[in-house]
Amino acid sequence: MAKLVSKVYGDALMQAAREKDKLDSIFEEAKTLCQVFGENQDLIHLLDHPQVVKEEKIQIIRNVFQGKVSDEMMGFLTAIVDKGRQNEILSILDYFIGQVKEEKRIGRAQVTSAVELTAKQKEQVKEKLLATTRYVEFEMNYIVDPSLIGGMVIRIGDRVVDSSIKTQLYELKKQLFEVQLA
Repeated sequence: MAKLVSKVYGDALMQAAREKDKLDSIFEEAKTLCQVFGENQDLIHLLDHPQVVKEEKIQIIRNVFQGKVSDEMMGFLTAIVDKGRQNEILSILDYFIGQVKEEKRIGRAQVTSAVELTAKQKEQVKEKLLATTRYVEFEMNYIVDPSLIGGMVIRIGDRVVDSSIKTQLYELKKQLFEVQLA
């Protein structure tokens, strides 16, 4: 259900941004709002509190964001609160940001390696990803996981390329168990 809510409201924000020809500016505002809401969980809890009436929640949104975000974003935030979806604000904004990045062909890649990659290795991985995908830019996230033993695991969205020694050993182990001795 939460994904459906995020999609419906995120798509509505996307359509409004396109109609007003403000996709880039609303995209930047959405990223900033994600950071603000992420750092201020108390604000989301306050907006979602059952004893705070809807009109007060809308007034809180106005007090916090009026003059700091565009009229379009202000209207969007108040509409979310008016419809009682304030607990979904972060997921809606995340969905919208993801959709804009897809449209702009900006990919997100998570690279997990057994050891810290050098700057040159990181650049080589990024260049290889740019050359083999449809994306023109990547936001890279590097993680070190010594349990991989060697190699790396690259995750882009729901696609995973796993060339780790850990996985290769696991596959070898499975194959050995399948071998029947006569």
